[in-house]
Amino acid sequence: MTLQLGVIGTGAIGRDHIHRITNKLSGAKIVAVTDVNSEQAHAVVKAENINAKVYKTGHDVINASDVDAILVTSWGPSHEEFVLASIAAGKPVFCEKPLATTAAACKRIVDAEIAHGKQLVQVGFMRRYDQGYRALKKVIDNGQIGEALMVHCAHRNPSVDSTYTGDMALTDSFVHEIDVLRWLLNDDYISAQVILPRRTRLADKNLQDPHFVLLETKQGIRIDAEIFVTCKYGYDIQCQVVGETGTANLPEPLSVLMRSEAKLSTEILTDWKKRFLSSYDSELQEWIDSTIKGEMHGPSAWDGYFASVTADACVAAKHSGNIIPITMPERPAFYARK
Repeated sequence: MTLQLGVIGTGAIGRDHIHRITNKLSGAKIVAVTDVNSEQAHAVVKAENINAKVYKTGHDVINASDVDAILVTSWGPSHEEFVLASIAAGKPVFCEKPLATTAAACKRIVDAEIAHGKQLVQVGFMRRYDQGYRALKKVIDNGQIGEALMVHCAHRNPSVDSTYTGDMALTDSFVHEIDVLRWLLNDDYISAQVILPRRTRLADKNLQDPHFVLLETKQGIRIDAEIFVTCKYGYDIQCQVVGETGTANLPEPLSVLMRSEAKLSTEILTDWKKRFLSSYDSELQEWIDSTIKGEMHGPSAWDGYFASVTADACVAAKHSGNIIPITMPERPAFYARK
């Protein structure tokens, strides 16, 4: 079977997904696309040389009779509308993060999916598909460092553009750690605190940078995370898990160790897309394979909801200076951990 896909949104991530599905992955093809910029959608179809129809709206794509499943890669505020419509149509949907822009909207998606009676929604938290994180999880799950006690991590970008403002360090950057650390530790958060260190002079005058986040889990694991989005030197993702009998570190990206000009050095990536390029490939290939089988194994709507609630708690902690409890309903059996 070849899974016939409709793509809603042909911006940067939409174009990337169309390209990888068309040229790198197996088991699926793009048959329908749409974008608020119709000319852009037509240009992507032409550039990729695919036999896909360009529709006026996302709802037209969802309701197209030859579309088996949906990729939502449009502007974040539109995600709720198109994910809910996909559920109503009974079609599997892969939604890039965020699942929705508010926790209440994420909860509406969760409720709609449960009412439908079958999991259809996967959220694009690609770090779960990174080989380094998977190797780290295997060490933890196998008990090779005993029970996890603490986690130290950092999320550093060399720079951000002028649209990156306000609390985006928490809602757009740190949200990846929010999801992957829950998955890594197989645990949920119960509180958040945000501490604002000395502000770098190299950030835009309206941007607080860096941030320091402290999370506590149900099992009592303590997590500290640095988010520093104008660090200048490169794109650097760090994670160390401290256990009862040892520590385990996220592997560094593959690079060549050089001895040159009286220096011992390795290159540090500056482009986040290159750091997680293979993760996007694995993520979508596994989603295609699972969808063909009528299954759903990746980050769920519940995971998207939990990430949104946690991000909201982090924002509240930042602005209040308080430790904010993270309160969630009991996980429904519908979303039992696999």
